[in-house]
Amino acid sequence: MGLIDDIGAGPVGLDTAIFIYLIEEHPRFLPLVEPVFTAVDRGRWPGITSGVTLLEVLVVPYLAGDVALAERYETLLTRSRGIHMVDIDRALLRAGAQIRALTGMRAPDALQVAATLRARSSAYLTNDRRLPQVPGLRVLQLRDYLPSR
Repeated sequence: MGLIDDIGAGPVGLDTAIFIYLIEEHPRFLPLVEPVFTAVDRGRWPGITSGVTLLEVLVVPYLAGDVALAERYETLLTRSRGIHMVDIDRALLRAGAQIRALTGMRAPDALQVAATLRARSSAYLTNDRRLPQVPGLRVLQLRDYLPSR
């Protein structure tokens, strides 16, 4: 089975790196993430992320003074059909704290997972090997879908 099949019925949670691979056209991972974003755009399922993603993707463009790249990221996250950026509110902070207490994951990851669960996603796409399994959520590691060399 492939990545699209493993995501299932959706919605699908998307970690920050997934957006970076798309915008910066990562040579190894772009062939895997492009079909995901195409499916999101065509309405197969919503792509879910949290405001943490916006914070994380803007740092490098701001450091480099690359306003155009920062605008591309913000447009992708806030104006793309099918992408839903969950706001970080008090309830999400509480849910993130509970996930962090349960799993020991870092605060930004816990907020991403909380946003994914809030949207009733059954899968979370990441490339972060440190991310532990979360009850009720399939954590899909993008690198596991790379073709064998």
